[in-house]
Amino acid sequence: MAIAEGDTIPAVELLDGDGTAFRLDRFLGAPLVLYFYPKDDTAGCTREAQEFSAARPAFDAAGAQLLGVSKDSPARHRKFTAKYDLTVPLATDPDGAVIEAFGAWVEKTLYGKKYMGIDRSTFLFDAGGQLVRVWRKVKVPGHVDQVLAAVKELG
Repeated sequence: MAIAEGDTIPAVELLDGDGTAFRLDRFLGAPLVLYFYPKDDTAGCTREAQEFSAARPAFDAAGAQLLGVSKDSPARHRKFTAKYDLTVPLATDPDGAVIEAFGAWVEKTLYGKKYMGIDRSTFLFDAGGQLVRVWRKVKVPGHVDQVLAAVKELG
């Protein structure tokens, strides 16, 4: 069963940009915007990462942390970050266990063919680690502004 609003941040492991494992619950103490995206250096994912990076000062001012997650390798994340001067931190979920736990591993259809992939999803946790807002099937235009507004509502 996927995580739902009201649940607490799980103590699952991801890899940071250097390939070092860390637990997601290390973000307790400040709001966390956790977003899942399909693949580095693709049009929608690049735009989303650029928009979160551009808005990072506003998220910082609101006291919120940002973290993007995909199955791409730490090396690929470093290349993607350097290519677009991204400031949003990116993490790797190599086996997809975290992506599945958040219900972001879904069946998709492209040109009539079904396949499994990452559903662009965003999760907002409050400073105490409680999930307060979920966005699924995210469309990139305007999304970062919606998330920032929700962060500001946390006070």
